[in-house]
Amino acid sequence: MAKGTRLKVVPGNITRPITDKVKGALFNILSNDIEGCIFLDLFGGTGSVGLEALSRGAEFAVFIEKNRAACTILKENITSTRFGESADVFLMDALKYLQKEPDRLFDYIFVAPPQFKALWKKTIYRLEENPQWLDPDGKLIVQIDVLEYEKMDLSHFTEVEQRKYGDTLLLFYERK
Repeated sequence: MAKGTRLKVVPGNITRPITDKVKGALFNILSNDIEGCIFLDLFGGTGSVGLEALSRGAEFAVFIEKNRAACTILKENITSTRFGESADVFLMDALKYLQKEPDRLFDYIFVAPPQFKALWKKTIYRLEENPQWLDPDGKLIVQIDVLEYEKMDLSHFTEVEQRKYGDTLLLFYERK
């Protein structure tokens, strides 16, 4: 994070924040590859994952969040971390965002939707319809509860890795 900046959180259970352990593990996996990348944080919540990417050298991050309260907190967190020039925030539904024609390629797309609503699968299928969102050498990363996992038969993406941390599962996909 922007050294020592404490992020604001959204009261209640509107968002499902990533644990420090899982976020640390994720960025250890991505390591130096994050430098100079373009990052898409779908279901942005408080922005902790995209902001972590920026703090580790990502060039730009786009955050999508449809909840107005969460989006307000997200914007405040971007301001307090001083990443305003390196970030765009859109108050909208992630699935609707992915219906648009991409205006840029993303090196990383992070998907961490509300749990147990099959939104992660709907998001993957939406990306299947429009795979140009992800750079040919990019990675699609999904964070779900282990109980939600289903193997998916995909035309444009292939699952290349899984990492389990307690009841959290990180899935890594690449373009075929």
